[in-house]
Amino acid sequence: MSPRIGLDVQTILQAAVKIADQDGAEAVTLAALAKKLTIRPPSLYNHIEGLTGLREKLAIYGMEELYSRLAQAANGRTKGESVHAIADAYVEFVRSHPGLYEFTLSNLEKEDKEIQLASKKIVDLVIRVLNGYGLKGEAALHAVRGLRSILHGFSSLEQKGGFGLPLDLDVSLHLLIDSFLAGIDEMKKDS
Repeated sequence: MSPRIGLDVQTILQAAVKIADQDGAEAVTLAALAKKLTIRPPSLYNHIEGLTGLREKLAIYGMEELYSRLAQAANGRTKGESVHAIADAYVEFVRSHPGLYEFTLSNLEKEDKEIQLASKKIVDLVIRVLNGYGLKGEAALHAVRGLRSILHGFSSLEQKGGFGLPLDLDVSLHLLIDSFLAGIDEMKKDS
């Protein structure tokens, strides 16, 4: 069977992202995707390796999109400005693509080189930003983990409606990042 004209991996991924963002990552099935694209499910196999292959491509696509937004946000900024910009970009990515974000967190094959490279690019970017604080080696990696935990936790709570008080969420995020940065400064004094 030859591939349908006009159907390519990019078109498939964009349709899958729309499903995921609207209905959640679990709603992305080959049947749902085929229906959205008005094709028969077997036609997808000309472009992807089944549901597992699609999920892997969505994870990579999501990480590359997240990296692009983080890099653009950090570009031309220094120290605290960069960290705040990355935090804002991360949270905005989750707000605009909640389903795609789920794929970036999936427990996919860690041995997949493309997934590893996409993930490493994000970590390396945050390490470069944190180098402005003199963090290197393990200290930098611990700080990356800390920042990721803050941003994921904040985003997850927001997505689940966990912030019930009528306070500006962006102000809360900025105060949280200020506290993180103050903690880095204290850590540096102690080392």
